[in-house]
Amino acid sequence: MPLNASIRELEWNALLEICRLIGGALDLDHTLARVLTVLSEHLGMTRGTVVLYDEEAKRLVIRAAHGLSPAAQGRGVYAPGEGVTGQVFSRRVPVVVPDIRSEPLFLNRTRARNIGKDGVAFLGVPILLRGQPIGVMTADRMFGPEVSLQRDIEFLTVVAALVAQLVALNRSAEHERRRLERLNRAMRTELSERYQGFFLVARSRAMAEVQDLVRKVAPSRASVLLLGESGTGKTLIARILHEMSPRADGPFVKLNCAAIPDNLLEAELFGYERGAFTGAERVKPGRVEDADGGTLFLDEVGEMPMLLQAKLLRFLQDQEFERLGSTRTRKVDVRIVAATNRELAEAVAEGTFREDLFYRLNVFPIVVPPLRDRPADTPLLLDHFLAKFGAEYGKPLRLTGKARRALLEYRWPGNVREMENLMERLAILNDGDEIDIGHLPPHVVAAGLHEERSPEELPPLKEMERREVVAALERNGWVQSRAAKELGLTLRQIGYRIRKYGLLDRVRANRSRTTTPPH
Repeated sequence: MPLNASIRELEWNALLEICRLIGGALDLDHTLARVLTVLSEHLGMTRGTVVLYDEEAKRLVIRAAHGLSPAAQGRGVYAPGEGVTGQVFSRRVPVVVPDIRSEPLFLNRTRARNIGKDGVAFLGVPILLRGQPIGVMTADRMFGPEVSLQRDIEFLTVVAALVAQLVALNRSAEHERRRLERLNRAMRTELSERYQGFFLVARSRAMAEVQDLVRKVAPSRASVLLLGESGTGKTLIARILHEMSPRADGPFVKLNCAAIPDNLLEAELFGYERGAFTGAERVKPGRVEDADGGTLFLDEVGEMPMLLQAKLLRFLQDQEFERLGSTRTRKVDVRIVAATNRELAEAVAEGTFREDLFYRLNVFPIVVPPLRDRPADTPLLLDHFLAKFGAEYGKPLRLTGKARRALLEYRWPGNVREMENLMERLAILNDGDEIDIGHLPPHVVAAGLHEERSPEELPPLKEMERREVVAALERNGWVQSRAAKELGLTLRQIGYRIRKYGLLDRVRANRSRTTTPPH
């Protein structure tokens, strides 16, 4: 085989190996060192370095080397323009030193070569990224008649271009990592602020006890059961428990057991294999796998079907489960925080909730009190939401005396969520900065000021509330959930008003009319 064909094959094999290394690179310095090793093994280059420019130090430093000791590598530091390496960087052109013994610019700063004895050629090519120098790649050759230094320079230039892309990918990955870290810190800060705000506007003794329990249980591994009415802040407390735990850097995964049909809930919780059921066209990990190393929040756990309760119990005991359609047992490390607005003890007595699962979840119960049981918090919350939505919508909101009194006397059956929704709605609808009693929904006025009004005054208020409910239902196609959202009510609250005002038959008739297909 002719010599040039043999060299070409060696170069080709070296390039293939280098491309493979770069394609699977995770660690920049390790990959650069492996590239230099490939050059030595395939092409007989005795020493090699990759020198990159350090923006902070304003110096060229050796990031990877072959044939140099760690001490020699540490000595390889150059200013731009200093020595042969610095000249290659500054001038952005390759340099060949046929014999380092006769080149005064060759500094031998690493002291790895015996300049008096070694017959060594030195090769240096710039590493260019989008036309700008980011470093220098060097190699030593024991010179002889069979060595073509010009061919070596051309080959090293190709390799340097690949190295430049590797460095660019590494920098991009590092930039993304730092961006995600900043985002994570920002989210943690935001959550911390929400956490502080949640308890800063809670001056009641009942919420002080909740805060104390949260602080005590958060660092532990114990399961926590949050009990309380809808809208009291159970989801936020679950997030606070996660943030204050050693799992704060892990995922926080939420699953609302009441929002997913029973026949799909197991697949959503534990995942499934391809072909496990009709429509399962791919493998899908469940929420327990998504939460590995973190916290799984099971909201409305009291709505979980009995058959799935047994599998959840086993998972709580052993942290083991199988995906649907799989016999392989998997194990994860997950902390469970559950929440319910049901009386689980009554559900156990009724036979709709497993007693053993109840005791397993109920390791550390925290009862979140309804807003009506902590009247000391109501004025603080009102002021908090006024400031929040005033800033959000660019208007300094304030309540008149009558409006504040009505809101303070209202029982808030939807709790903090109802108050937040109502205050945002008032901020949007009110053109001025003053919220008067006339801006409040009739049901709030009627409930809040009933002691100050005569029986003759109350029927018009009730009729106003009835008309408002009917109008909201009409605007939303008689869909109760949409109308409730518009009015700032829960589904349970609007259902109560529909029954109270004898609207149930009307709702059913209009819903059937909108869902019956034309003949």
